[in-house]
Amino acid sequence: MRTEDLLAAIATGLWRWDSVSGAVSYDAEAARLVGLPAEAVTLPEAAARACFHPADWLEIQSIVALAAAEGTLAEARMRIVDEKGKVLRTVRTRSRPVDRADGRDGQLLIGTLQEVPEPLPGTTAGGTPVTGDWRRNREAFLLDAGRALAEAMSTAEVLRVAAGLSMPGFSPDGLAVFGVKGDRISLIGHHGHRIDTEHPAADMPAATDHPAAEVVRTGRAVYLPSPEEYRGRFPAAWRRMRPLKRRSWAFLPLIVAGRTIGAWMAGFAHPVAFSPDERSVLTTIARMLAQALSRAALQETERELSDGLQRSMLPAAKPDIPGLTVAARYVPTGGGLQVGGDWYDVIALPSGRTALVIGDVQGHDVRAAGIMGQLRIAVRAYASEGHHPDAVLARASRFLCGLADPGGDGANDPRFATCLYMEVDPVAGTLDIARAGHPDPAVRLADGTMMIRPTAGGLPLGVDPEGDYPTTRLVLEPGETLLMCTDGLIETGGHDLETGWDRIRSIFEHPATATDGPHDLEALAEALVQAVHGPPSHHTTGPLADRREDDIALLLIRRDAEVCLVGPGSAPVRRTAITLAQAEPERIAGARRQLRDMLHDWADPDQVESAVLLLSEMVTNVLVHTDGDALLVAEVSGRRGSRRLRLDVADGSDELPHRRRPGELASSGRGLMLMEMLADAWGVDPRGDGKCIWYELHERPPEP
Repeated sequence: MRTEDLLAAIATGLWRWDSVSGAVSYDAEAARLVGLPAEAVTLPEAAARACFHPADWLEIQSIVALAAAEGTLAEARMRIVDEKGKVLRTVRTRSRPVDRADGRDGQLLIGTLQEVPEPLPGTTAGGTPVTGDWRRNREAFLLDAGRALAEAMSTAEVLRVAAGLSMPGFSPDGLAVFGVKGDRISLIGHHGHRIDTEHPAADMPAATDHPAAEVVRTGRAVYLPSPEEYRGRFPAAWRRMRPLKRRSWAFLPLIVAGRTIGAWMAGFAHPVAFSPDERSVLTTIARMLAQALSRAALQETERELSDGLQRSMLPAAKPDIPGLTVAARYVPTGGGLQVGGDWYDVIALPSGRTALVIGDVQGHDVRAAGIMGQLRIAVRAYASEGHHPDAVLARASRFLCGLADPGGDGANDPRFATCLYMEVDPVAGTLDIARAGHPDPAVRLADGTMMIRPTAGGLPLGVDPEGDYPTTRLVLEPGETLLMCTDGLIETGGHDLETGWDRIRSIFEHPATATDGPHDLEALAEALVQAVHGPPSHHTTGPLADRREDDIALLLIRRDAEVCLVGPGSAPVRRTAITLAQAEPERIAGARRQLRDMLHDWADPDQVESAVLLLSEMVTNVLVHTDGDALLVAEVSGRRGSRRLRLDVADGSDELPHRRRPGELASSGRGLMLMEMLADAWGVDPRGDGKCIWYELHERPPEP
């Protein structure tokens, strides 16, 4: 009797699917079972698909792909439908992929079809649920698992997600992940197993008689549904596994881009038959796990590389400057190699002073980091030669202009950089500042008030090789703290300069601690960074919780001394000093802004307007009627509610101001009249090298 006749007698049909042509062939019995006339027929794939329920056709495709990958039997139940989609019957198919006899690529799938008495009783022959609800649960599980694994950013997070997976219907209670390094296999993570690091399975040669080793060698999964099968196939490994009281095991390869990077073990406390549905779920999880582990390993390697690169470009040790406390932070962007163009440096000068530098090279890529490293070395070299701040930046700009190397397409790739260079005399508290397109520094006065200190500046480095960088001298009073930062601290999050400084002001003026010690300054630096990005685990060495818009570098410098007081029990003094040059009349607006900042909590707003008006009159008088610069010093002293503002404007002219009688249309001559009307006290003090005109305002409550 022919095989076909024997199968027909037991209502079993034969079918064959060609993966190259897509043709599906049925014998007479198989054709009858799928709703076609009872005669042998060959159909294109589209026509064959129309005989089955769409969800079942997709199901059999994944099961067949799994069987082809593992070289095992594919088994599934499928619903046969008519032209209107009505279910006619349920059939069970068993098939096995075989290589083509003609040696061509692709496979032939040969199998049987047999009608089952009930459509979907709830379980397969192996005991695995195959109802639509189970399929939907499995799909939802795989979507959730894929999302969770995709969000894991480190190997530890991937293993933690894998340990928490609850598979539909057959959750394992023990998981282990093995990695491959050279010819050895090591345990890199486990859950539910108490495996000591000295356990033989924790580190073993790839040739060991162990299921994980076989999976790594062959790239094929190993399913062990019972202890007897485990003991029969791997007797040496069974002696070590027996005390763990498992009943079934699945070992699956972790494959990325055709390369086996390890093995995944799922152990079950209950017997599992590993039906095609169960194998499909396990295989899908293994693929996602392999991708997640590979991605995490790559990111960890990149972080290690970027951390090492960035550490090599930043000061090796915390600076120790007598009389000053310094705190610094560097936070790279969250994308790519996490390296960029921001940097800071602290340089000991031949004069005994110290230079503080902060800068930002255009871009957030490896080239920006490379240019930053070269520019940092150049600035350090020029500073160590003893050049003044203006000369250091001028030389650095010429150096950067010469770094425009040809790119890959033959075009130049010039980069510019902003920089703030400050030479500090910690004894006198003087700061000589040169600025190249960089944000101005901010100072927190002894009483906590923040003021942005305008400084003269030039173009960014690398724009004009002949650029000029004037120097501004400021004084850092005892107890005051100065902030130097890159624009990433100010403008991240859609802020501009004004709103960004407002955000910083709320932290800078009201620190969480007020011990005035080094830990206080470190806490302030951390709070400033967190105000922009929130509290990530590690800013400089660990993974970042979010993607940064820009690098951040900041330096905080506090002059260590007793807070300057005007008398026993008095409040700290606010003081600022500004030089206004003849060639820079536009800086008068900056001086007015600084005075408003000093008087931000003054009781009477009208007095603030009077103070600003008098400042404008005094400074303008110097710039118009003398040939020299004006030195402005403003000081607020006393306790809130009864404070005193004193403002001095000194110049190098011996000519004293005198009262005028301006006409109605005169544009000048009213300065002294305003002083008499608005100031509580004023005067002119001759000096050997010029004069100083001053006024005082005494704080009073606003009029109702």
